[in-house]
Amino acid sequence: MQGTVATFDPNSRAGTVLLDDGTEVAFPAAAFDASGLRLLRLGQRVRLDRAPSGEVVRLTLPTFH
Repeated sequence: MQGTVATFDPNSRAGTVLLDDGTEVAFPAAAFDASGLRLLRLGQRVRLDRAPSGEVVRLTLPTFH
């Protein structure tokens, strides 16, 4: 699932992503830490990996094939 970074707090490393259908999804610092990324920009496209429970567990950058 992909979306656009809506908020990101570099101090807490948590934020929200706006999905393409307009749903806002929060991600915890642990998901950002698992990404290997150093920073997110507002408006940046990301891919969300979710646990079966629905919790966001990792963010990655979408790649083009």
